[in-house]
Amino acid sequence: MPELPDVEGYRRVLASCAEGRRVERVEVSDAGVLRGVTPQRLRRELTGHRFGAPERHGKWLIARTDGPTVLLHFGMTGDLLCRPHDEPPHPHDRVTLALDDGHDLRYRDQRKLQGLWLAATEADMDRILGDQGPDALSVSRAELDRLLAGRRGRVKATLTDQSVVAGLGNLLGDEILWRAGIHPARPTAGLSAEERARLEREMRGVLRTSVRAGHVPTGPSWLTGRRDDPDPHCPRCGGPLRRTRMAGRTTAWCPRCQPDGS
Repeated sequence: MPELPDVEGYRRVLASCAEGRRVERVEVSDAGVLRGVTPQRLRRELTGHRFGAPERHGKWLIARTDGPTVLLHFGMTGDLLCRPHDEPPHPHDRVTLALDDGHDLRYRDQRKLQGLWLAATEADMDRILGDQGPDALSVSRAELDRLLAGRRGRVKATLTDQSVVAGLGNLLGDEILWRAGIHPARPTAGLSAEERARLEREMRGVLRTSVRAGHVPTGPSWLTGRRDDPDPHCPRCGGPLRRTRMAGRTTAWCPRCQPDGS
């Protein structure tokens, strides 16, 4: 599933492919990815406009033009690609924006769980984005303390709640907690000051490395690289990993490195 590092990669794709370029044509091959906008309106309101500098907030990509703003969310299988006009379309290319330099910006998505929104005003954009917390890349230690203060529930669910911190998904949540040595089922309110400091430090390090890679790395020193093995073992201590469902998602952790502590 695309998380903050992936969407930051899509922001770079959008910037390199489309910034300053004019939309010559809008092709919608599957309106199932359009949210709150018809294919006809998308064509009418985007055609002829130029893209400005793109932005990202959490898992959202914000594609501003000199007219309306396109907001993209990638769900579980979304992707954004820059391709030449004459490259044959992929079966999962749902929306294509033909640009004035001979390239296409293509929104590709197999499962169509999220998609594209169109915002005419800043108020429209705020309504679409909803109750988003601060972007995870910008969160300071003091701000994380404030965000976690008084929170009920488990720390994994808190970290991946987009209204608390925007951008962290299942893989990042597990990776950060493993590196911080904190059990994912620990009550958020029970974390010590030292544990919160470790959490912020590891979150910053994991995100910086992941953003450089354009995804959550799967190397041998990363939990992400081991969690889906048939018989997964901890990259740090070599002990067996545990997997269970938390908040509806598969959660992986090391019982030795992340003791329950409850």
